[in-house]
Amino acid sequence: MYAHERFSATREDARYLLQTISVLGATGSVGVNVLNVIARHPERYKVFALTGFSQLEHLKKQCLLHRPDYAVVPTPEAVKVLQQQLIDAGSLTQVVGGESGLKFVASHRDVDTVVAAIVGAAGLNATLAAVESGKKILLANKEALVMSGALFMQAVRTSGAVLLPIDSEHNAIFQCLPSHSRQGLTSAGVRRIMLTGSGGPFRQTPMDQLQDVTPDQACAHPKWSMGRKISVDSATLMNKGLELIEACWLFDAKPSQVEVVIHPQSVIHSLVDYVDGSMLAQLGNPDMRTPISHALAWPQRIDSGVEPLDLFKVARLNFEVPDETRFPCLALARQVANAGGTAPALLNAANEVAVQAFLANQIGFTQIADCIRHVLDNEPVGQVRDLYGVMEADANARRWGKRWLRENHL
Repeated sequence: MYAHERFSATREDARYLLQTISVLGATGSVGVNVLNVIARHPERYKVFALTGFSQLEHLKKQCLLHRPDYAVVPTPEAVKVLQQQLIDAGSLTQVVGGESGLKFVASHRDVDTVVAAIVGAAGLNATLAAVESGKKILLANKEALVMSGALFMQAVRTSGAVLLPIDSEHNAIFQCLPSHSRQGLTSAGVRRIMLTGSGGPFRQTPMDQLQDVTPDQACAHPKWSMGRKISVDSATLMNKGLELIEACWLFDAKPSQVEVVIHPQSVIHSLVDYVDGSMLAQLGNPDMRTPISHALAWPQRIDSGVEPLDLFKVARLNFEVPDETRFPCLALARQVANAGGTAPALLNAANEVAVQAFLANQIGFTQIADCIRHVLDNEPVGQVRDLYGVMEADANARRWGKRWLRENHL
């Protein structure tokens, strides 16, 4: 991993230097947990910028509490409203807007660390701006790698950015891999990576009842508290599919080296299987603050506020092979991982269109996979040469997805 290459034990000498942090997607579940950890260590971290999209009242409260230099909102109108509210409250935070605002706070020279937690394709450009500026990136926005993996990783290598995953699964893998794994999994003695997932709320739901699932039921995750889009992805297991693609880029793995395992207790967050028969696992309570605190302080450890894992209370750990008939989105994602090129960008865009339609009660739960499959069957896969090509594939997939919705009278 690139972070292993850039940092060494001499980093210990700088352990009391204040890190300045921009949190992209501050009002989402990841952003909220990041700020919770930061607030526990005011001597180590200072918030430089917070960004939000729709929960602007929440963003205002965060600004008043954490006193960032900047806040970013989506529109000029929102800039005016939030700026006046902050002025009235005596805040010195400056408000900027739009994608240019996101890039500004992601690449600013005063920023050390950028938390990339904007959901979906919307976070791609700002995350790339942070990478190209050589920042330490705490990556929660898996879509950035799914859409533009080759370009993204090349930018990391060119800029010298430090890339640390804060998805619980990829962070667990990072913790279980040796520091020399950047020379390749095989040379590091790794046989396979095992991505765990709870199986979501419908792991045991009779198949004939899945078509009647409601958005609220799909968003009722049994273990994690997340946003609605990510919760639906977890219910379809698309989340595991996107994580599989992300893992291939993060850890220079082939799709055949990444296995998905259903683990209902969500205690083991992922595993690494070695050729000598050893298997290393990272365990902990299902709380996002553990991987966040690990990445914030890496290569040190800090208190996250998470309770210690009580193995006696857990008592047992279960594992199942994912049923790809029940979860066709996982099969589609593996197909795309093997295809490469623009196929992952097509998958991601089609999924965003389908999930949005499901959350709006326009399609049924089982039709999410139907919409994605339609897009993949109709849009040719091309090579990824530049970001323009990635965004063109994204736009084409969205057009096919919306066309499918219209043709099915939805």
